[in-house]
Amino acid sequence: MQGLSFVPVRRPTRRRVPSVTIDAALHDALTAAFTRPVPKSAGAQVRYLVKQYGGTRAVAALLGVSQRTVERYAKGQIKRPRAELAARMTAEVRHRWQPQVRARARKAASTSEGLMIDVRARFGFTAAPGSTDDARLRHLTLALPPHQAARLLDAQAAGATDRELQRATADVLGEVYFRDGGQRAQGLDVELSDIERIAFEL
Repeated sequence: MQGLSFVPVRRPTRRRVPSVTIDAALHDALTAAFTRPVPKSAGAQVRYLVKQYGGTRAVAALLGVSQRTVERYAKGQIKRPRAELAARMTAEVRHRWQPQVRARARKAASTSEGLMIDVRARFGFTAAPGSTDDARLRHLTLALPPHQAARLLDAQAAGATDRELQRATADVLGEVYFRDGGQRAQGLDVELSDIERIAFEL
């Protein structure tokens, strides 16, 4: 028809969600120090959590299931949890497994060894006067010195959200890589977003 015009509708872009969060990546780095494998079966995981928490009621509240369900997993009457519950069980066990080994690994990373970081994400920059550069995708692999590793591990231990850990990681990378410890690009503020991959290694 004449006299009619059509304006294309722009679909909102979906924000990329990282497959691994910074919190999980830091936990994965510490689990590399484990001397015994983490329990894999649902029954073994639940029995471990029951032992840690001193009863099935607390574990039920932790996992968001009924106390009867926890008892059935502990007895082996249920063996295959749904994917969401299985992931929650595994995460809770991994976060509590071999705490002394984990503490030693955390101390070593924070005082002597540091961490390796491998990250592919979008980096943007703001200079001191307020000028900005368009963010672009970068892939960085570098060693973080102990005091910078401690910043991330201490923030994680204090219960920082992943957004807060993302901000801390951007600050650490800004200092270590982009500003080279104050040797260049002073006043450059680094922003980190759209994380495609992130991993740490002791």
